[in-house]
Amino acid sequence: MATEILDARAPRPVPLVERPGGPTGHGPIGRGDDGGGPSAALDPAQFGLWAFLGTVSMLFIGFTSAYIVRRTGIDWRPLPLPRLLWWNTAALLLSSVALEVARRRRTALDLRGLRLWLGATALLAGLFVAGQFQAWRLLRALGFFLSSNPHSSFFFMLSGVHLFHLSGGLVWFALVLYRLRGPRYAAAGGGRTLSLLATYWHFLGLLWVYVLILIFVF
Repeated sequence: MATEILDARAPRPVPLVERPGGPTGHGPIGRGDDGGGPSAALDPAQFGLWAFLGTVSMLFIGFTSAYIVRRTGIDWRPLPLPRLLWWNTAALLLSSVALEVARRRRTALDLRGLRLWLGATALLAGLFVAGQFQAWRLLRALGFFLSSNPHSSFFFMLSGVHLFHLSGGLVWFALVLYRLRGPRYAAAGGGRTLSLLATYWHFLGLLWVYVLILIFVF
């Protein structure tokens, strides 16, 4: 009788249920896959990234509030818009497009195409960075510096903070490209990392468009 009670209380084995995984919803989920399910929804890295982006958003909201208040001052001197900034913006937005193409190449298991389009993304981002430095030189040549007047101060400050965060994205790109050289990481495709990187990169693209509109249109 005691034996029967112990057997009744013993934990019963739970049958294993295979769930779909991988980028297409079939097959096992690898380390780098964008698998669905509760584990993906509660991804600590994704939560941390969104928390960080929220912090950056609050920072720029604070800058915006200060900008709106300060632009009514009598020492406000309008800042000319260098045409180069439009080309820089185009390069940054095209880099987001290239990144999405790279993610599609990964889904198609095209490792060569993945590397190629990631390289194109990094190249376009590099053009944006170089263009930003050139735009700063053009404005300085016209007599606009960080401390010249409030308008130029806000532009140099906001574009500088944005460029600082974008530089972190470039380091991330370099790390992904380097790790794709390894067979294990290449086999996984780095899907989870690419998803996080794309979220960060697209955010920076939208943030720059916001800064450009705030400084030169609003």
